[in-house]
Amino acid sequence: QVQVVESGGGLVQTGGSLRLSCAASGRTGSGYDMGWFRQAPGKEREFVARITWSGFNTNYADSVKGRFTISRDNAKNTVYLQMNSLKREDTAVYYCATSHSGDFSDGYWGQGTQVTVSS
Repeated sequence: QVQVVESGGGLVQTGGSLRLSCAASGRTGSGYDMGWFRQAPGKEREFVARITWSGFNTNYADSVKGRFTISRDNAKNTVYLQMNSLKREDTAVYYCATSHSGDFSDGYWGQGTQVTVSS
């Protein structure tokens, strides 16, 4: 069993920054990708960013490229999402997930952390 817990959400003004953290614990093993997703009110969950085990390969949604940075610390089984130049449309619940297969739909998910960007 793997537990995934996100933290770091909150209220921030437009143009501000937040850093989300996500810690995986339990029988995590190694070699897994980690990713961030988000769901805004009334919308479907969408992909934000992902990072491979090595940390060398990352992918971002077009909407966050150049503003968000994903990183990880395997010694801590933790992934981070540095979010800069936040916009109101970034308001959402942010979820973290792990995947050994590359398909997060069959991985482990956290409960989410709320990010609210106000003008």
